[in-house]
Amino acid sequence: MSQLSADELGPALGRGLLSFPVTHFDEELAFDEAAYREHIDWLAHYDVAGLFAAGGTGEGFSLTSGEIDRVVRAAVAETAGRVPVIAPATAGTAVAVEQARAAEAAGAQGILLLPPYLTEAGPEGLIEHVAAVCAATSLGVIFYSRANAACDDVTVARMAERCANLIGFKDGIGNIETMTRIYARLGDRLTYIGGLPTAETFALPYTQMGVTTYSSAIFNFVPEFALDFYRAVRAQDHEGVYRRLRAFVLPYLDIRDRGPGYAVSIVKAGLMAAGRPSSRVRPPLTDLTEAELRELTQLVKSIV
Repeated sequence: MSQLSADELGPALGRGLLSFPVTHFDEELAFDEAAYREHIDWLAHYDVAGLFAAGGTGEGFSLTSGEIDRVVRAAVAETAGRVPVIAPATAGTAVAVEQARAAEAAGAQGILLLPPYLTEAGPEGLIEHVAAVCAATSLGVIFYSRANAACDDVTVARMAERCANLIGFKDGIGNIETMTRIYARLGDRLTYIGGLPTAETFALPYTQMGVTTYSSAIFNFVPEFALDFYRAVRAQDHEGVYRRLRAFVLPYLDIRDRGPGYAVSIVKAGLMAAGRPSSRVRPPLTDLTEAELRELTQLVKSIV
């Protein structure tokens, strides 16, 4: 795959399933590049439209900027052009700009702009934040509307008008009216991505709001199931979607909802349950209990 232009990236990502690979650590909780690259190589063999390195599921919030650069470079090297790698930009504006520039230098295909950490801001400030990051790179930028970066349709339209390389909107809020307003106002100007935790739960209704794809955390450890689920969603196969929800996704959510931060922890546990290399999560997250891991293992075995 050649380097995609900003205009090409959005449609390319919107045509298939997306995922956030976990970031592997060693016993000292340092980045384990060999294990991570093995995982990236395994995922890239499947029909996935894009991989988001060092994102939320990849514990990007607990990585330093230097570690994020290492993770992104490892993902770019290991995919070797097979799958677009999207890198994160996070924290305050100055740090996000640095990370966006580093991602382009590392060979990433695009940027996921995450909310500024612990900073409440109004629409004007968020527009300036997005504009600064977009100006710092020629890569396509996807805005992640979540937490303190939630935006209405007017704000998103102003961002898109000002930033030609703003190519995507990822929703982590779940407000149906807001998503309807954004799609009604901007139409196909942006690619829309479902970004709520365990996005499979919301995937079917979101297709009615112009959301053609979503980021699947479970793709990390049950990729065949995740792809089958995505195909059922795109085919509007309601029976197939709900059958898979009942068989796996809803029981999975029951385990996920038992602890704060388990939306990330359970994915690493899922790799263990599937017999794949994994690792502990970094604090402040905590791992599943042994009993929960056994329960998850039985659930994974029921669908593989």
